[in-house]
Amino acid sequence: MLVDEFQHVPSLLDAVKAELNRSTTPGRYVLTGSTRYETLPRAAQSLTGRATVLTVWPLSQGEVDGRHESFLSTLLDEPARLVSPGLGGTTREEYIERVVAGGYPLALALGEGPRRRWFADYIRLVCERDVVELSRIRQRALLPRLLARLAAKTGQLANVADAGRAASIEPSTAENYARLLESVFMIHRLPAWGTTAGSHIGGTPKLHMVDSGIAAHLLRLTAEKLARRTPQALAEFGPLLETFVVNELLKQASWSDDVITAGHWRTRDGIEVDAVFERSDGSVAGVEIKSGSRVDAREARGLAALADRIEESWLGGVVLYTGIHSYTLDRARGIHVLPIDALWLAGS
Repeated sequence: MLVDEFQHVPSLLDAVKAELNRSTTPGRYVLTGSTRYETLPRAAQSLTGRATVLTVWPLSQGEVDGRHESFLSTLLDEPARLVSPGLGGTTREEYIERVVAGGYPLALALGEGPRRRWFADYIRLVCERDVVELSRIRQRALLPRLLARLAAKTGQLANVADAGRAASIEPSTAENYARLLESVFMIHRLPAWGTTAGSHIGGTPKLHMVDSGIAAHLLRLTAEKLARRTPQALAEFGPLLETFVVNELLKQASWSDDVITAGHWRTRDGIEVDAVFERSDGSVAGVEIKSGSRVDAREARGLAALADRIEESWLGGVVLYTGIHSYTLDRARGIHVLPIDALWLAGS
């Protein structure tokens, strides 16, 4: 039995729970909703220990292209196998098109103009309907303004208070509203990884929009504008591309049979790795994301520093970039350079 938008009738969960008390045969019910399960107190209480919770992301690039993706599983198994001469056929302009299109199926089916209108309607409905149903907020007119300010910080350390002040919202209220936006799948925070490894590790999460297309729309960034390569366009494309890549990796992590912990790593003196993935056995791999078409050793210093810090737990790392070549940059530490399209082409 499939029940969509189950959160509108929470009493339904009591009936499901009663049935599960009679028979725990798995797979009998699929409950879907536009609000995170764990933010619904009654839902979480009713089916604790009885439900498997999955986040349904926007489509991955492999799903868009009809390819089976194995990048993350290979990275966490044998990273050197990712180095392949068959990668790098995607141009910078094609990367930009993928980033601004995002992954929502209905939006992908539209041309650029109608897609912008779809994004605008989607944001309005989420802010006016889904968030209000979750919490009767007092200043709902300020919610779209806060969302736009948060979009401007995508791919950066999460400073919700600053975004709130820019939207004329008190810091405590801005944090409450940000949690609501997380609950309706508009934003997510990538936690800091390895904070127990020492006092020199920062603990602030990174903020990401759930969909790069929504982020580009809120930032008024079109494919044409980003393709101009002006200093402003280059500065705006970097964080947006990071969000795009991080989200693609999290999508692949979400369907893994292993329990994969994801985060970002940053020392207090600014050395960082954009995404870190840890398997259940403690093995770790890192991913650094660059919007340029060339990579040198300095741009992998975060991966090198992390490899040296955790030593035996280190599996390897990759620098993803918009260039066309794949090669090994640091054989001793297992650090490789790959085109971003390896995310959906490697192993397919």
